[in-house]
Amino acid sequence: MFERTTARTDDATSPNRLALSAEEVAEALGISRAHVFKLLSSGRLPRPIKLGRAVRWPRKDLEEWLASGAPSSDRWELIRKQG
Repeated sequence: MFERTTARTDDATSPNRLALSAEEVAEALGISRAHVFKLLSSGRLPRPIKLGRAVRWPRKDLEEWLASGAPSSDRWELIRKQG
């Protein structure tokens, strides 16, 4: 789901990458980095995790979120707690 069409093994969005930056999320979703943060601030994107200063979205969480129909972050948290 979050794969690039190039065959490079060091791709940031390769299946081996566990967490994605805002730029990588934007590329994977086909939107701008600014739009990623607009979705986040409006509660329409799952909350990221912080690793020091770095903000990352776990790949698995994004894939499951999309498979669930991209619900609001509050709804997504409820779905995850129930599952």
